[in-house]
Amino acid sequence: MVRTLYFDCFAGASGDMIVGALLDLGLDFEALTGELAKLPLRGYELRRRQVQRAQLRGTKFDVVIEGEDHAHHHEPGHAHRRLEEIVQIIRSSELSARVRERAEEVFRRLAQAEARAHGCAVEEVTFHEVGAVDSIVDIVGACVGVELLGIERVLASPVHVGRGFMGCAHGRYPVPVPATAELLKGARVYTSDVEAELVTPTGAALLATLCEAFGPLPEMRLEAIGYGAGTRDFPDFPNLLRVMLGETRAVGAIGRERLLVMETQLDDANPQILGYVLEEALRAGAVDAFAVPVVMKKGRPGTLLVLLCRPEDREALQALLFRETPTLGVRFYEVERRALGREIVPVETVYGTIPVKVASLEGQVVNAAPEFEACRQAAERHRVPVREVMLAALVEFRQRFGAREG
Repeated sequence: MVRTLYFDCFAGASGDMIVGALLDLGLDFEALTGELAKLPLRGYELRRRQVQRAQLRGTKFDVVIEGEDHAHHHEPGHAHRRLEEIVQIIRSSELSARVRERAEEVFRRLAQAEARAHGCAVEEVTFHEVGAVDSIVDIVGACVGVELLGIERVLASPVHVGRGFMGCAHGRYPVPVPATAELLKGARVYTSDVEAELVTPTGAALLATLCEAFGPLPEMRLEAIGYGAGTRDFPDFPNLLRVMLGETRAVGAIGRERLLVMETQLDDANPQILGYVLEEALRAGAVDAFAVPVVMKKGRPGTLLVLLCRPEDREALQALLFRETPTLGVRFYEVERRALGREIVPVETVYGTIPVKVASLEGQVVNAAPEFEACRQAAERHRVPVREVMLAALVEFRQRFGAREG
């Protein structure tokens, strides 16, 4: 069994909500304070208090900057820092290697998301809201909390992102703001009639880095529940992040789950549209999507379009197929999938940090593959073939974790 943390993001997530939820769950405040004191940062004070949000109790975590009479998070006017300065702060601390690696990966994801959103190089990104002391403390504090609580696996629900517009250092942006939307690629998200930014870039980066998957609450032996409070108090909506701690099936075991196969045969579809449909299906929650050339009745060449999905995503994907393809019918049937446990391990190379997807069986690594998109971006930055970046990441992984490979 694996000690598993589940983020229930019914009101989104932010850095302070995540730390507050971990404290409410049972994270020792003095132990957290002691670990954060290992950062070469001064001039701040940590506070926690019990609050109510829409008549539900939760823990509010605040970082109070010296000389200011109120707690705050991500406000314009804080110190501006570039990625490498923040990385140096983290690396020069006496925190554990795992905490340093996780915190650094969170900030790298933030920098990459900001760079993509604003059309600049990662090295040019200036962290306005997320470069301040309070946000560094939030991110490192969350990573410390996961380690101190002995959490081995992190999962999350679909994420409530909010809607509307908000002001930030760059102007007024739609919610979720571009960096947050970029960070939540691959996650399952939704909105409602709540007009507010429910997920901050810091919260999105932490979820994207820590969480293995986004979906329904898995079967677990539930041990504890905690609630982290956001700053705002909506009268009809509890602005809380709920976390659940328990034991789930071992990640290294072969996981079993019931899925649906959805398929339809097409003989009059534009190939360009088929490529678009496959991409949209993956964004809409499909576990896998592919097309196979087939010979249909009367010898006509055609395409078999196949989607693999979870039962709760069937209606949305079925609507996508009817809307975007000329099909008149879709068939589906239930299958059982067995899959190896997977995790993302960041490794340092001469081309920067590269995430490596690792598959394991009963504690032994059976496959490791560098994430291609990260390798492609690094290859473009350094003007080298992408295969060189992939090889460098794989060599570094084997040097560091060779003992784990079976």
